[in-house]
Amino acid sequence: MRPDYEGGSLVNLVASVVASRGGEPLHETLRNFSLRADATNAVLFIIDGLGDNVVARHGSGSELGRRRRRALTSVFPSTTASAITTSYTGRTPLEHGLTGWFTYFGEAGCVSALLPFKSRGDMVSLSARGMTADRLFTSPSLFGALPMKSIVVTHRDIINSEYNSVHCRGAEKLAYVNAEELVAQVERAVKSSDERKFIYAYWPVYDQTCHRYGCESTQAAREFETIDASFGSLLRRVAGTDTVVIATADHGFIDVAPEESLELPPALIPALRFPLCGERRVVYCHVHAPDDFAKRAQDWLQDKADVMPSHQLVEEGWFGPGTPHPSFAERIGDVAFVMRDHYTVKDWITGESRHLHIGNHGGTHEDEMLIPLIVEEA
Repeated sequence: MRPDYEGGSLVNLVASVVASRGGEPLHETLRNFSLRADATNAVLFIIDGLGDNVVARHGSGSELGRRRRRALTSVFPSTTASAITTSYTGRTPLEHGLTGWFTYFGEAGCVSALLPFKSRGDMVSLSARGMTADRLFTSPSLFGALPMKSIVVTHRDIINSEYNSVHCRGAEKLAYVNAEELVAQVERAVKSSDERKFIYAYWPVYDQTCHRYGCESTQAAREFETIDASFGSLLRRVAGTDTVVIATADHGFIDVAPEESLELPPALIPALRFPLCGERRVVYCHVHAPDDFAKRAQDWLQDKADVMPSHQLVEEGWFGPGTPHPSFAERIGDVAFVMRDHYTVKDWITGESRHLHIGNHGGTHEDEMLIPLIVEEA
């Protein structure tokens, strides 16, 4: 499944929210959708990992399900690093240049886990390499360009991260530690004044649960119940405040069985210039001899993946429209694996725990790519 950047993706939803708050959207607004521009408050509530198919399965019996309008697509790759950056900046992955959990940053001289701001393997802070967040994260946040007050409500553990220090710039920040506090902080933001405001709220726990236990697990079902009840509570607590609440996600999930979790074979490892980048579902390979590597990789993977020059993904529009980030080509390497079905691929480097998540995302399966559009006026 391809992202629908022409009016049906997260990019377009963000454009619609920006336009409704008096800003200048960077891309087309969402097709067949409008938001009240005169509402006092607009809340964009992103539930990390909550795919549309999960919400649809719960149907009208859930607080989220009965307010679901339709499905949208995420971006490519369908992963937090790329999609949340789109939600913070209004830009496509091609434009903001954050292409997966692991990214080769030439400026830092290493493959990095960009959200924790640490080098892969040893997990040393990039600050120790002389890097600052402003040097690596160069797309401005949308908050500073809006002609009204913006407030970001996010988890205490990440609110002052290097990533958020750049991408929340221009907004007031409110922290929480659990779902009850999340609701209270969004209510506080909504009721903080009578002026027009934009409130961005983020909940990471559903994603964390699905990674650890799988999206089909009883733990994930309980976590859905928690955030669904919290959403209903939020709507009741902001009732009568002239607030439009838009809930969505950054991506969905698939579960991956052990036999679907592939490990890069030793014969291919010497061809790599750096450890694998991207995601287990969409892999970027920086290699010495791209054509030879691609042939040998396809022979190994057979029908489990599409192996192609990385630039082909750009030319086919997977990363979206716009002007490419100056470091984009470097960050996607020479050869890409786009995994089919539920397959993943991984390499291992010194310092990494040999642990694999059950729940995965980043690829093109509809369970990963489809996200919900949920709207309610309070």
